[in-house]
Amino acid sequence: MLEDVKDGAAVAIWLAGGASLQSTLDVADPADWLALDAGVREAAWHRPEFLAGWEQSAPLPADLTQLGESRLALALCHRDGRIRKEAVRRSVRYPGLLPLVVIRCADWVEPVREHARQLLRDALDVDSALDLASLILRVGRRDRGAFGVEVLGQILRQASHGQLAVLFADPDRIVRRFAYRLAIDGRLLRSAELARAAARDQDTVVQDLCATAALTALGDEDAYECVLPPLLSARNPRTRSAGVTALRRAGRSEQAEQFLSDRSALVRACARYVVRQQGGDPAAWYRQRCTAPDEPELPPGAVIGLAECGNRADAGLLRPLLVHPAAGVRARAVAGLRALDCVDAKQLRPLLDDPAARVVRETATALLPSAKELPADWLLERTNREWPRHVRVGAFRLLDARGGIVALRAAVGLLEDPDVKLRLWAGQSVQRWRPSPDEPHGDAEVGGLLDRSRHLFSDYVLRRRKWEAGMDN
Repeated sequence: MLEDVKDGAAVAIWLAGGASLQSTLDVADPADWLALDAGVREAAWHRPEFLAGWEQSAPLPADLTQLGESRLALALCHRDGRIRKEAVRRSVRYPGLLPLVVIRCADWVEPVREHARQLLRDALDVDSALDLASLILRVGRRDRGAFGVEVLGQILRQASHGQLAVLFADPDRIVRRFAYRLAIDGRLLRSAELARAAARDQDTVVQDLCATAALTALGDEDAYECVLPPLLSARNPRTRSAGVTALRRAGRSEQAEQFLSDRSALVRACARYVVRQQGGDPAAWYRQRCTAPDEPELPPGAVIGLAECGNRADAGLLRPLLVHPAAGVRARAVAGLRALDCVDAKQLRPLLDDPAARVVRETATALLPSAKELPADWLLERTNREWPRHVRVGAFRLLDARGGIVALRAAVGLLEDPDVKLRLWAGQSVQRWRPSPDEPHGDAEVGGLLDRSRHLFSDYVLRRRKWEAGMDN
């Protein structure tokens, strides 16, 4: 794959020497054609040294009639619009140059553009449109690229379901979006197929497009049997949420209850809506699930779900879950207390030593507003190398939020840490550091710590930091 203009310019030199297109670039990769175009033409203005290699050794003749495919490709990308125009006319003999004709359809020179568009209109059929779809859609994002997209749509509307299926699996998400829109407009896909596509595809636009179309096309109970299972079992939460919302329309609102504890906040919110519409009380359901803290099967989603729709009084149900055997439940209990604004720093502090990284991460986040209430020496001890990485990261986050000389002491101590990311964060903390207004200025320890980290500053900035800390330089 050609990665930039320089690669395209190198290919131009090979083509000028007689090499074939197939041997110098991946003709199935639209990025290679775009790089070739940029390398031959745009580099002429910004990197002329690349161009001299082929224009001086093998300049194009005034008459392009006798040019072969390789050198005609160079003419199609030439900086001179008159040469590009003539090359478009001559390219009819070489179907392999159609990708460059697609690019010329968005040319800024009108005669070049019009000749290329007429040629594309005459040459494009379903098979070639399938091959060129990705390139046409990329060029379509340019100022004058809409023509190619319009022609592509006209041609592919004649394609069968089987032909469009090639584009449904294309690695380019822009191609998949375009193909599914065509299929939906042409009603080529059944609701069940759309539901499976929504569950399978990784692109959020395709997920929403197919899920919405699948549900819009439904009209009877039997159809729901084919559509809802793939939506409700999808890995991506957007598709699951569409399926959960559709349960009400399908007359199956009672099934939404099992999604109240889903791992996704979006799905939980949709489930609560459906449950409420049928007269249920999600908060009561969550409270019932959270009243048995020793229940090993308690889903973490039920814990945070209580915080999402409960009130501050529900903090009493969440606090016992801070010692639950499941790490996910402990982490969600901490997050729930933070959401309810019921954080007790003294109660959460032991969780900074938790063996589960996600628990420590949630705990540190919850304690950030209370960082100054925590004992500095206790936190500083947990930045030592004998502690697990997640504990050191959590302690350092809180020390950094605390500020003052304690934060500087912790950050400088981590500048030689074996963990690369911790060293980076520590360096950034030192560079951000400013003396705290409630601490005495002129502290000799501050000067020593700044001197230990002088490699992070210019001489001027280091002097400035010391001056701000009340020290004479």
